[in-house]
Amino acid sequence: MAASFVTLFQWRLNSMLLHENEILLGVKDQIKSLISQLDAAGSFTGDVDMILGRESGHGSWASELRGMLRQAEDFVDDFVTRAYGQTEKDRKDSIAEFSKELQNFNSRISEILNRRPPVEAPLKLEEIQRFVRSNISSNEDKETDLVTCMLNYINLPYDLKLYLLFFCAFLGTHFESIDGLVRFLVAVGLVYEKPGELMEDKAQENIDKLISLGMIELSLGVMNAEDFFMSTANSDIMAPPTARHVSIYVADNTIPNTNSFLHSLFFSAKDGLSEASTDCLRNVLHTAKLLRVLDLKKTQLESLPDEVGKLVHLRYLSVRHSKLNELPESISNLRNLQTLDISWPGYEFELSNGVLNLAQLRHLMMYRPSDDGKVRVPQGISRLRNLQTLEGIYAGGGIAKELGFMTQLRSLKLRCVSDDHADELYFSVMKLSMLRKLSLTVEKERERAWASYMYENSFFPCLESFSPPALLQTLQLVGRLIEMPLWLGSIENLTKLYMCYSHLSENPTTILQFLPNLENLQMFKAYKGSRMDKEFFRGGGFPKLEYLFISSDNLVEWTEIEEGALPCLKQLSIYDCRELMLLPEGLQHLTTLQILDMWGVHEDLIRRLSPSGGPENYKIKHIPLVKYRGHMIPSVPGRWAPQ
Repeated sequence: MAASFVTLFQWRLNSMLLHENEILLGVKDQIKSLISQLDAAGSFTGDVDMILGRESGHGSWASELRGMLRQAEDFVDDFVTRAYGQTEKDRKDSIAEFSKELQNFNSRISEILNRRPPVEAPLKLEEIQRFVRSNISSNEDKETDLVTCMLNYINLPYDLKLYLLFFCAFLGTHFESIDGLVRFLVAVGLVYEKPGELMEDKAQENIDKLISLGMIELSLGVMNAEDFFMSTANSDIMAPPTARHVSIYVADNTIPNTNSFLHSLFFSAKDGLSEASTDCLRNVLHTAKLLRVLDLKKTQLESLPDEVGKLVHLRYLSVRHSKLNELPESISNLRNLQTLDISWPGYEFELSNGVLNLAQLRHLMMYRPSDDGKVRVPQGISRLRNLQTLEGIYAGGGIAKELGFMTQLRSLKLRCVSDDHADELYFSVMKLSMLRKLSLTVEKERERAWASYMYENSFFPCLESFSPPALLQTLQLVGRLIEMPLWLGSIENLTKLYMCYSHLSENPTTILQFLPNLENLQMFKAYKGSRMDKEFFRGGGFPKLEYLFISSDNLVEWTEIEEGALPCLKQLSIYDCRELMLLPEGLQHLTTLQILDMWGVHEDLIRRLSPSGGPENYKIKHIPLVKYRGHMIPSVPGRWAPQ
């Protein structure tokens, strides 16, 4: 079996043949020949030798092959870039030149394959143990876990090793969630496209595998990260010429010079970009024509450089937290763009018709910091047949009917739901059989400064007539409910439920606690009653719930959790419950509870729970981590301060 970095190269060439068929038609046979001859590469342990520092002819041979394949991939990418916009005659000449050079690559790769050294001796456990002791940890308690982790890493396919590199490098800095990382991994080409299989599902499956193996404990220093460069505000920002993926996090308004073969650029600035840095950005974009990922988060850009429209390989573009009021017309040239994130743009941002030309678009995320956060999308949005994610859009203006034709959608966030279009909107959403995530926010009648009054007079219209798609896993309802919809109790696949500003007088958990797969329940101002008793959490209720979040201005008494309820609860968060004086009896029986997180609770409650003689401490003393992140200042009613 071919080594995985060889397989990855073959995947990418096959993908290029699929998406750039018109441009590559004249050299299709030569590219297929290159793909076929690489089947003879066989398996080898090159990067293992590199990590452990072993002397190995096999390792240097593998490194040479990897370098050659990287050059070949860049060469094909560069040809596709130049072919765009050429006249028919110029393109014909380019193809003839490209064909000769491709033949040269075939010969050079064949020569390397013919020099393949014999298979090396298998790796010994003692080598791993010595490496861990000398390079990672001298702690004997951690050694076994780290050795197991290293063995798992060494046995990973090359593409999953790259997954791990991106996971360690970017999650928590440039990506706030796994979903964002998944979209990025698809964009950089780490997922092979197969008929009938969504690349996002495969990426998620691979990430879950890494997590289950405990692989995220490894640091980037242990792994072969020669293609990566990361910098923070206080470090050197001279990116090496070999870096394909550059991350500059919380920088002081400076963008470094980069090489022309850059594939990913992440940049976030503390105080936005200076004028000089904006000019530097234009130069970088002019040079790095092979960019597939461009993330300019928190740069406060007022306009996106026209050079972006010439990045024909670009698959991922994020300009979150900008001052953009529009996108350049050249955005419509990005025929390979898969992800467009323009959340938190300028106050007057409007989405132009150019987005309708982005035929490969899979994820469109928006949220405007004014006008209830809504963004109007142009009519004809249903033409984007690959679109899976559509977030932050205005629910009115004729879009309600069009949504019914977008049956491929998996995540949908709608704002300003109102009587004008509710029936048509609900009917369309019920037709979205592939939908996994749904967020509905009502149109505000009026806005008050205090959270207690948010959406107080903004009711969900006709919600009893709605029935969610069967595969729905995540649901967010923002706005006031007259009563709990009965259909909420029948969503068997539901794992996450967010109820915000529901202002219910009735017990919201009555029909929720026997949902078989619910893992995460967040009730933010969802219940306006002053008392919760054992009816809220009955024995056997919430069988899989792991996270419970409660926020209420009116809750005074939480009396009891019935024995047998919440058998899997790991974290309980109590937020801004300023009147709550007691935690419930029965909390002490929740043996799985690992975290109790309280913010903005009454000082009397803190005193009662204190390990220094607090009469209620017996309820929480079994919990490993208890966090108090705020308390009431008695002399200033209603004010809060960090503890």
